[in-house]
Parts: sequence; C-alpha cells; structure tokens
Amino acid sequence: MEEQQELKRDLKNRHVQLIAIGGTIGTGLFLGSGKAIEKAGPSILLVYLIIGISLFFVMRALGELLLSNAGYQSFTDFAAVYIGPWAGYITGWTYWFCWIMTAMADIIAVGLYVRYWFDIPQWVPAIICLIILLGLNLLTVKLFGELEFWFSLIKVITIIALIVIGIILLVIGFKTDTGTVSVTNLWEHGGFFPNGFTGFLFAFQMVVFSFVGVELVGVSAAETANPKKNIPSAINKIPIRILLFYVGAIFIILCIKPWTELSATSSPFVQIFALVGIPIAAALINFVVLTSAASAGNSGLFSTSRILFNLSNNKQAAKPLGKLNKNAVPSNALFLSAIVVSIGALLSYAIPDSAFSIVTTISAICFIWVWSIILISHIRYKKIRPDLHRNSIFKAPLTPFINYAVLTLFVAVLVIMFIAEETRTALLLTPVWFIVLIITYSIRKRK
Repeated sequence: MEEQQELKRDLKNRHVQLIAIGGTIGTGLFLGSGKAIEKAGPSILLVYLIIGISLFFVMRALGELLLSNAGYQSFTDFAAVYIGPWAGYITGWTYWFCWIMTAMADIIAVGLYVRYWFDIPQWVPAIICLIILLGLNLLTVKLFGELEFWFSLIKVITIIALIVIGIILLVIGFKTDTGTVSVTNLWEHGGFFPNGFTGFLFAFQMVVFSFVGVELVGVSAAETANPKKNIPSAINKIPIRILLFYVGAIFIILCIKPWTELSATSSPFVQIFALVGIPIAAALINFVVLTSAASAGNSGLFSTSRILFNLSNNKQAAKPLGKLNKNAVPSNALFLSAIVVSIGALLSYAIPDSAFSIVTTISAICFIWVWSIILISHIRYKKIRPDLHRNSIFKAPLTPFINYAVLTLFVAVLVIMFIAEETRTALLLTPVWFIVLIITYSIRKRK
C-alpha cells in the first residue's frame, strides 16, 4: 500500500499571525474600497463593521471545529463528517473555485496598478506576476510563509502610516485642495447615508469580497507548528485587526478627503497620499498596493493547491493532484491552479472594464457558501458531539444563536446581489458551478 504523503508543519507563529492579516488585507480593501465608498458614502464604515464582526464568529466556529480533531486538515474534513460527504466534496471544490476567482481579481488588479507607470495592456503584467508567484510557490512552504510575512508587513506598515498621518492632519486641521481635514467630512457631503439605505445595502458585495481570505488560517492548519496555540491566537486578534485596518483606515480616508472626491476606479490609498503632497508618496503607495495584490494572489495559489491536495487524498480529485515534490509542495495542484487563474488575464484583455466586478462578485458568493458551511457544521457538531464541545479548549461564543443570525445576514447579502443590477448577472451565473459539482459528485458516487 502506497504511503500517503504529508505536508510539512513549517509555518511558525509569526507566519500564521501575518497570514491571518495578509489574507484579509488585499485587493478588496486597497482597490475595492473605492467602489464600496462610491455606493455607500461614509456609511461604508458600518458595512465593514457588520461583516467584520460576523466573520469573527465564523472564525471562532472554524477554530473550535479544527481543534476538535487533530486529523482535520481543512474545513472540508469536518463538513464531510457533520453534514455529509457531499458537503465535503462541494465545499472543497467551491473553496478552490473561490480562490481561483480571487486570484484572478488580484492579477487583474496587478495589471491596473502597473498601468500607473507604464501604458501597456493589463494582461501582460498579470501573466508575468502569475509566473513569478508560481515559481516561488513551487519551492518550500517556509518560503511561502516568509513571503507572506514580509508582504503582510508592508501592508500593515502602510495602513498604520496612513492612520498616523491622518490623525496628525486631523489634529492640526490640515487644508487640502478639497477642504479641511475634519471628522465633519463624514456627514457634511450629503449626510452619513448620502445614497440612502439602498446605497448602504449595495456596498455589501464589495465589502464581503474585502474579507475573503479571513479563513486562510484554517487552510494553513495542516502546515502550522503547534496549531492548538497558534490558531486561537490568530483568530482572537481578528476584531482588533478589523477595527484598525478596515474601519480605522477607511475612517481616516473619509476624514482627509470627502467621499464625493474619491475615484471608484483607483485605490483610495494612492489618492490620499497624492493629496497630502508627500514627494513620491503616490508612486510609493501604488507600489505597496501592487505588492498587496501580488500577496493576495500568492495566498490564492497557496490555498488552491492545498485544497486540491486535500481533495485528492480524500479521493475527490485526480490522484496526481495529491503528489508532493521534493520540497513537500503539491506541485501538480499548483500548476493546475495557475493555468486556471491565467484565465483572469484573458478576461482583463477581453472585458477590461467589467472583469474585476464579475470575478469579485462570483468570489464573494462562493465564499458565502464556504462560511455558511462552517457555521452549519458547527451547529451539527454541537448537536452530534456535545462531549467534544463541552471539553473544547476554544469554545465558539453565543452559539447556536449567532450561527443562525450570521447565516440570515448571508442570505440577505445574496438577495441584495440579486436586486443590484451590477451583481445580478454574476449571481445568476454562479449556480452553474454548483450544478456541475452535484452532477460530478453523483457520477463519482455511482462509480
């Protein structure tokens, strides 16, 4: 009998902590926040807060489930145990698809950022970035951890710098071309809900996309040294990160520049640093958001390859996808994921104006499925294995009430996506993916 290959537990605590940050700070915040601000105005702060708090409870449920069994390598494992094999199969492949879509959005964003300096087609830097990331991921998981550590550190330093500069400008009452830096900018340009309740609701899709990757700490569990210590530590720091990196950063941006003056087509971070008048600041921040998109794409390739590896080991994907190279990296799975992600470059060539919106919407919908499966698995886990919950070292709070409340919110977000014309097409296309999975699962089950 052939021995199953195993991933190495080479990710240290600092890697896990920064992966948890890097997974959530990416293209959705640096680029997508401009689109979200355009829809909701200052009320975008509430949207970030609502989604952020909801996902903290999803992560607590994920943490308890992962630590309830040392054999769980991903949420596909406990989905299969507590909901059924079909849930493990559909969720595993959907999570792969989630990150494929997200990685597509990231390389499309790389193309947009490079155009800040060079007038070249978007798809060219997108493909170059993908090839570089593939080469780096084929090395060791420790290198992936190091890359994400430094990529995430750059993002964290940038946001903290923005917040510190913003606070100084607020205190001194700095004057810009668009007015005085002031908290009053949050309500003086049409009120806190300038586009009404409708605009507030329509911002939820892009904010959901901003948070994709928050569960990446769960995917890295199989390669984490001392998961019982590192996973709870990373999850418990999520609320602080949400308040600082999302609500804090957007609050400062809206105080520095009225929401009406921000462009939806470029990064608000680049616009703010350009406005402040710091020499080469705009170009420097554009480089930062470029590395951020590359970092998110890097996370995308990492997670998709590990999901395929896990699916293969569970006999839910082709056997070659479960092979590891000499560095204990699932190279076949990496190559397949990279080939599919390259379609994003083709989309940026074929439909440059709408490619980003389409892939982010599909990604958000699929992530809602994955997060919902985590919550439903936790409800079932408490019912089927009350003994495990009773003895858990990391109990999820307010369950099962909070699970049902967050699931209701997710359903509401899907309804909003159907109502909004911009996201309706992608929402109606996404079920095709689930129909394909149901058919392939039925065929595999019959065999």
